Amino acid sequence: MNELTFHRHRRLRRTPGIRKMVRETVLQKEDLIFPIFVLEGRDIKNEVPSMPGVYQVSLDHLGEEMNRLESSGVPAVIVFGIPEHKDENGTQAYAEEGIVQKAIRQIKQTHPDLTVIADTCLCQYTDHGHCGIIEHGTIVNDTSLDLLTKTAVSQADAGADIIAPSNMMDGFTAAIRKGLDEAGYTNIPVMSYSVKFASAFYGPFRDAAHSSPSFGDRKTYQMDPPNRLEALREAASDVEEGADFLIVKPALSYLDVVREVKDETAKPVVAYNVSGEYAMIKAAAANGWIDEKEVVMEKLTSMKRAGADLIVTYFAIDAAAWIDQEQ
Repeated sequence: MNELTFHRHRRLRRTPGIRKMVRETVLQKEDLIFPIFVLEGRDIKNEVPSMPGVYQVSLDHLGEEMNRLESSGVPAVIVFGIPEHKDENGTQAYAEEGIVQKAIRQIKQTHPDLTVIADTCLCQYTDHGHCGIIEHGTIVNDTSLDLLTKTAVSQADAGADIIAPSNMMDGFTAAIRKGLDEAGYTNIPVMSYSVKFASAFYGPFRDAAHSSPSFGDRKTYQMDPPNRLEALREAASDVEEGADFLIVKPALSYLDVVREVKDETAKPVVAYNVSGEYAMIKAAAANGWIDEKEVVMEKLTSMKRAGADLIVTYFAIDAAAWIDQEQ
């Protein structure tokens, strides 16, 4: 062995202290964004069957959830709404007294230090479950932009700190940016769902948000999973149209896309750790097949390592506690 020349990489792994000193990727609580589902009614806290630990909450329970979030040290929440009434044009998406608008006002009043992100889409509010307007059986693009812009402006009126349009209509970032600017919200950033694939990992979310399409699917507007270069084109378009953040969704099966989007832009990149990714870990952990904490932290760290600046995750509060334990 004395005649061999080789590198002793294990020297830098010998103790926990040394491993921390040379750690290249560090996950922080400030990197995390917590999604929440709010619905009309009173005294409602429904656990989503396919997402253990995730709840639909009425506004009278929203404060408890925001107390829990603020205490965890996670700085931001993204709000999804479940309206009492749905129609073909999704009018509750942009109603002054819509569920998301009421939730935003409440959070900003009671927890002003939390950053409130508004998901901007129509699918939860339309009776057909699609993210745009239907004409002659087709999801039409440009007409949908008008209603999406109205939704974004109404959310900014309610006090949202960031607008996050998720509909994948062509030109949605440009339309919303223009609408916000014309309404006087030039300082409100747009966190665009720039790269949103037509993924099988969204199933549990659709249970939580009651947003499954009543016919067909979303493959004419969400991206085809095999396409990498198309993702880069989508991201580049959103940068040109005024996006301030770029979301890649889902995260775990698209870490290569997260890395390439990060390499191609100077904008902050957000990885969305989606409901199916959450549900699989919860199911495996419940069966004793994996260590939930270790798997979650490894997974979230992989998203950071791939280039994500921020991560939307249902594990945000748990992950914040685990980060505290490791410090």
